Amino acid sequence: MLKIFKRLNEFCKFKRSTYHQRRFILTTVEPIHVGTITEVTNKFLYHYGVAIGYQANPPERDHLLKYTIKQEKLPVRCMKDSYIMTIIPLSTEPSMQAIYINNVGKLRIGRLLEAMDIFAGFICQQHVHLPDLPANETLPYTFVTLMVDGTRLHSELPVHGRNVRLIGHISWVGKTSLEASVWTDIVNGEALLPVTQLNFLMVARNANNTGPAEVNAIKTCNDEEEKIIGEGALRAQRRREKHKTTALRTKPTSEEHEMIYDLIDKTTDKLCLELNKRTLPDGGRWMSDSFAMSTVVSFPENRNAQNTVFGGFIMRNCVEISYAAAFQYCRGRPLLEHISEISFDKPIPIRSILKMFSYIIYVEENFMIVMTINETIEASTGENLTTNEKIASTIIASTPVKTNPVL
Repeated sequence: MLKIFKRLNEFCKFKRSTYHQRRFILTTVEPIHVGTITEVTNKFLYHYGVAIGYQANPPERDHLLKYTIKQEKLPVRCMKDSYIMTIIPLSTEPSMQAIYINNVGKLRIGRLLEAMDIFAGFICQQHVHLPDLPANETLPYTFVTLMVDGTRLHSELPVHGRNVRLIGHISWVGKTSLEASVWTDIVNGEALLPVTQLNFLMVARNANNTGPAEVNAIKTCNDEEEKIIGEGALRAQRRREKHKTTALRTKPTSEEHEMIYDLIDKTTDKLCLELNKRTLPDGGRWMSDSFAMSTVVSFPENRNAQNTVFGGFIMRNCVEISYAAAFQYCRGRPLLEHISEISFDKPIPIRSILKMFSYIIYVEENFMIVMTINETIEASTGENLTTNEKIASTIIASTPVKTNPVL
């Protein structure tokens, strides 16, 4: 957490002109239009053999295991094979407006992340190709979101009466993992207003989700694609290095020790010798009082192809409770500026109870960092199903006015 504090100065120096410097995207070919986001969702589930509506049990898929083979036996794919586009039709569909537009006519970022997660999974489905798979058979793969890289957002663009465009493609491939890059823009006539860009690290599992499944390798056809794949490989390397140096695995540096001492010094009454007594400095607020909590029950509507809770549903709820915590803290409508890395530790069964805690963990001037953690409870036993890391995201929000620091 202290490492997050140190980075806040960088976040506070955001300049809107640099918010959306585009990471590499294909420009030599046009994306394939795959319909509206509703159509994409239906196709995504259809490829897994999941019917729309209530299902007491997921469909039987053991017979598909014979179709998952080694990567070297699979045909190599091109980046253009997965380059697709979808539309969220807010200009013509009132039902979509009710879902994706908030009370001040701006885009609901939580709902957008949910849509982008489905779209990333659909991109992975376009990438894989099994020549021996019968035409009427469902895909013998299950794609699971493992991690979402941090990103900056422009969340205050007016969206009423305008469509939202999502485009994306595969930007890196390992043996059993893929990176799907997704860009979101608001369509304003002939112009495109960038909202955000996310990289989804997806893991390929076999048909019944009992083990990993190897996917088609990817080849580059020109210098542009070489740069895209190179950037993806660098991100994969950084993720591996970052995993080795998490805050729970490394000792605090001398600078971090000084920060700890400074916090203790500010909150210690010099006239009292009680070890556990803390004094709140003028203008400060306790972190223990600066949080929001939500309890959510998951239903079949929130399921993915494995009959577990859909990752996009969790991301949406995490973002929305983070926003609520920031709103309560500053007593004014905050602006969402940045979402840090989101990680998924374990699958969550449908019927689980999700307890989400959102804490204000740092404040500087009119910026705050909000950390959200999800705990999963088995309702019938009260057992905590996820331990250690859980699902966590950090949100940088700017507020209308300077706010009090949290301690």
